[in-house]
Amino acid sequence: MSKIRAACVQMRSGVDVTPNIAMADRLIREAAGQGAGFIATPEMTNLLDIRPGMARSKIVAQDDDATLTALRTLAGELGVWLLIGSIAVTVEGEDRFANRSFLIGPDGAIRARYDKIHMFDVEVGDGQSYRESRAYQPGEAAVLIDTDFGTVGMTICYDVRFPHLYRQLAQAGASILTVPAAFTRVTGEAHWHVLLRARAIETGCFVVAPAQGGKHEDGRETFGHSLIISPWGEVLAEADGVAPGIILADLDLDQVETARRRIPSLCNDQFFSLGA
Repeated sequence: MSKIRAACVQMRSGVDVTPNIAMADRLIREAAGQGAGFIATPEMTNLLDIRPGMARSKIVAQDDDATLTALRTLAGELGVWLLIGSIAVTVEGEDRFANRSFLIGPDGAIRARYDKIHMFDVEVGDGQSYRESRAYQPGEAAVLIDTDFGTVGMTICYDVRFPHLYRQLAQAGASILTVPAAFTRVTGEAHWHVLLRARAIETGCFVVAPAQGGKHEDGRETFGHSLIISPWGEVLAEADGVAPGIILADLDLDQVETARRRIPSLCNDQFFSLGA
């Protein structure tokens, strides 16, 4: 298969898991109803709560997570590939959680999982202090998974600022890069579009970037504007602002090879030393 209809689910996850599952379920069904065979939800699909100590009691082990269970069942029911952008899960023997993305097959099975490598420890000037590493431990491995429509490289949000990760995924065979996110409004307004288009252009990959959007119950504000981008850097679909909803685009995977033939930068690396 060289073509597939992809969808991004844009959400506004809150501080309670159950309504977040209901929102994801409704929007995933809507996307499947419009012919999407590959559907992606945003970072922290199950829970967004940065209030000190409030999220800890709601985060459980992967095998016990209600969001993962429900969305695996849904993927099997609809017969679609489903990227659960990420959920927070406990890690055995560790005090910190994992920010973990899952790729679910059309049979409902977990085909791949990826733990976010780069932790968002920044002051962006929006009145919030972000110290992701206090609660989450970074992943240690990039993840690439073959599907029946293409090879997917999995990343999450702040990873997008580290282009070497995307280059390595592309050089290892990725044709689609996933970037589920909960970008802040301030950083999103400044950098969201240019970073995602740059990652697509540099790698000759499709980029699928489902986002959180709007003012959340915990006080944060996310940028929205979910995007699907071609290997030539063209915006194929964009969410209109921050409202929950879906966007769709037809991906022709033959465009990956076409873009890479036109600009063969993935095989033009030159290695050098820094001079004095």
